[in-house]
Amino acid sequence: PVLNPSQALLEERQITDGSVVLATLEGTRPLLVEVQALVNKTSYGYPKRAASGIDLNRVNLLVAMLERRTKLNLAEMDIYVNIVGGLRLQDPAADLAVCMAIGSAAKGLKLKRNAVVFGEIGLSGKIRHVPFIDKRVVEAQKLGFDCAIGPRIRGSAKQPSFLVTVPDVRTALNEFLQK
Repeated sequence: PVLNPSQALLEERQITDGSVVLATLEGTRPLLVEVQALVNKTSYGYPKRAASGIDLNRVNLLVAMLERRTKLNLAEMDIYVNIVGGLRLQDPAADLAVCMAIGSAAKGLKLKRNAVVFGEIGLSGKIRHVPFIDKRVVEAQKLGFDCAIGPRIRGSAKQPSFLVTVPDVRTALNEFLQK
């Protein structure tokens, strides 16, 4: 048996551009997985988009949203997205991690902090609430991450200091990516 699946999935992780750790849920169990993106100028007339472990239509939608809501120029770029470990994600909270990985790869920048990322993104670029934020945060703390980047907790619930909230994808990219 694997005592800590999150730790096992992150064992071979390299901190580089295009790599972001996602705090997702498998049922109700929190799991940390690496999201990788590769962005390269296309050699052909039509850019190629491919995804492993996540729905390609969702990736295409997120790329279109990034083009419209940020200053990223992705129209002439091949974009490849991979979820490490052979997992197949259905969690909408993967949106922000996918966008951060694509933005990171496109600009050659890494995350400023040792952070996990999660949050659903609407077509406006706003980051939306996701369920079980507290479970995601606790799992990230257990594995020694410095913070979590994600949406605000709804209602009057107290925001954990470990959680750095961002209102939209543009803010997330501008505040948390560096050389």
